[in-house]
Amino acid sequence: MVDAVELDAAVRDGAIAANLGSAINLSIAGLESYFYTGWRPELVDLLVIAAAVEYCDLSVKRPAWGWARSFDLRVAVHSLDRWEDSAVHNALEDALSFLTGDQWIVSFVQRMRDIERVGQGSLGFDVRDRVIMPYSDGVDSRAVSALVDEAEKGGLVRVRLGTKGGDTHSKDPRERRFMSVPYQVRFDVGQRVESSARSRGFKFAVITGIAAALANVERIVVTESGQGALGPILVTLGQSHPDYRVHPAFTRRIEALFEALTGKAPHYEYPRIWSTKGETVTAAQNLAQPPNWANTRSCWQGARQVSFEHKRRQCGICAACMLRRLSMHAAGVEEPAANYIWEDLSAPKIEKGAVAGFTLMTPSLREHAVAGVLHLDHLASLSGSAIHSRAVARVARETADALRMSSSEAESNLLALLARHRAEWLAFQESLGPNSFVAKLAQVSPWQR
Repeated sequence: MVDAVELDAAVRDGAIAANLGSAINLSIAGLESYFYTGWRPELVDLLVIAAAVEYCDLSVKRPAWGWARSFDLRVAVHSLDRWEDSAVHNALEDALSFLTGDQWIVSFVQRMRDIERVGQGSLGFDVRDRVIMPYSDGVDSRAVSALVDEAEKGGLVRVRLGTKGGDTHSKDPRERRFMSVPYQVRFDVGQRVESSARSRGFKFAVITGIAAALANVERIVVTESGQGALGPILVTLGQSHPDYRVHPAFTRRIEALFEALTGKAPHYEYPRIWSTKGETVTAAQNLAQPPNWANTRSCWQGARQVSFEHKRRQCGICAACMLRRLSMHAAGVEEPAANYIWEDLSAPKIEKGAVAGFTLMTPSLREHAVAGVLHLDHLASLSGSAIHSRAVARVARETADALRMSSSEAESNLLALLARHRAEWLAFQESLGPNSFVAKLAQVSPWQR
């Protein structure tokens, strides 16, 4: 039981206080970059709800046996009538339960004091906004941003998904909007105990949806390629709930939430969902002005785990890094080995592939390396597999329903995607050689066993 309320508000008996202004902090600069044309209290409330959900998700460890937890969350809001409306309330709980695999009961209380209002001015722009895009330092963001910008010839609004601000020095107000997540969640020492972080999907979907509402844009382009959007559902680990964070079945629920809350729903588009990440990079690489990949990041590891000689690298072996390296190979893009701690994937043992002098090797990093290989390998094993045909068909039907297309077309697209992923995986292994630790871990192999 968690109460996300003001510092001096009453807390329910037995509830943990996630106080607004302490555990949950709204950023004035962040709010100003969002509410540049006027104050929308119901959307500010939604940001606070997203922060409270994140607090719950990360501060309660999942059970050793099983997956689901139960949350009773109460949030202080400006627009109490709107949030107590059954359509809004039900859409919120449905989206949260579907995404996280947990049970959510969310209730509301009237705020005692309004948040300081920002953005009372109105900015006039010559070019009408047409497309909202979530934007990070990742390869997919960089590639799809370039592709959409080329296709739209203007009107693309990038919404930053980090907290450090944009990667532009422009003073143009158009380029300074939506530059950082407008809130922070803080935990006491030892309070952040859960790493699965499924609530991140809710956080980022809400932020892009709010940006669309404020910019009066209907289209939101999701940058994820097929392995990223569908892979976490096709290949699940142990008892974990399927990861729907960037799947259209989840964003359709976010659309329903915005429809109920604001009367207008954005539409999330998935232009690269039937493409491999390698194909997406190839398409961007073929543009007249291809993106700069050098400062993109894919790695899941923190700076302390992957620093060498006072410089942060990427680990090169987690699932995200492995998919990146597979995709760059498929696209014919050469990256410096020094981008990664694991400079040499052709090494016969995991430990031997790290840069000479690296002393931070841990059992956890080794497990990440094994998991990174096996995730891509298991996804490749689905291609042409009679044993997994029902699972593939189920994911195809679910994706078809969300994208409003026929099940037969979705299944055909998915099977073709899996076949191309398998081909890229085999070619990548061949480039590393049969004695690499990657080849030794993989079951889908270009060499007969």
